[in-house]
Amino acid sequence: MTVDTAAPPRENYHHGDLRHALVLAGVELAREGGPEAVVLREATRRVGVSPNAAYRHFADREALLAAVCDAAQAELAAAIDESYWAVREPDAAATARAHLRAVGTRYVAFALDNPGLFRTAFIASSDLERATSPERAGPSGLTPFQLVTAALDEFVASEIMPVSRRPNAEFLAWSSVHGLSMLLIDGPLRALPRAAADAVTQQVIDMAEAGFTAP
Repeated sequence: MTVDTAAPPRENYHHGDLRHALVLAGVELAREGGPEAVVLREATRRVGVSPNAAYRHFADREALLAAVCDAAQAELAAAIDESYWAVREPDAAATARAHLRAVGTRYVAFALDNPGLFRTAFIASSDLERATSPERAGPSGLTPFQLVTAALDEFVASEIMPVSRRPNAEFLAWSSVHGLSMLLIDGPLRALPRAAADAVTQQVIDMAEAGFTAP
């Protein structure tokens, strides 16, 4: 008698396991093809369940995409965390500058290394409130937006940026690196060699830092 050793159908997810597995599948789809590739049917096929099983956790494709968006931002936050918390500088001012540079450098690098996932990370960001959602945080508990905010708070605390210049500074910093990222992955700068893209990234951060700390 032949014993069937094939893996059983994966219909036995419970207590949220299937939801997590579908999100992970969606993240990989996004990594491969951007937000357009995040499709419920393909996610269920990869997980090994019927399409109907997904509807217990996601009402439609947009709901899955929103969850994948959160997961993509959390992955971005984790990448920034790695650089941010590795900073070791002798004083508060140098630490603040290094933290801002860590955020900006890793933000753009993540976009270049993971263009599909980066595009997806912001596709379902409907308002600023989501930018501080715990679902989008890295190991530090901070989201990408909160990490740049923390660095700029350090600029004020270390007295290298006037208090009067602090309001909305995080929007300016975020806009500069996000805009550059989009130009590099989907815009007219996408043909730049990586070394040139990295150099431009540092110039953009230099420009932002100079603006924040100018007398």
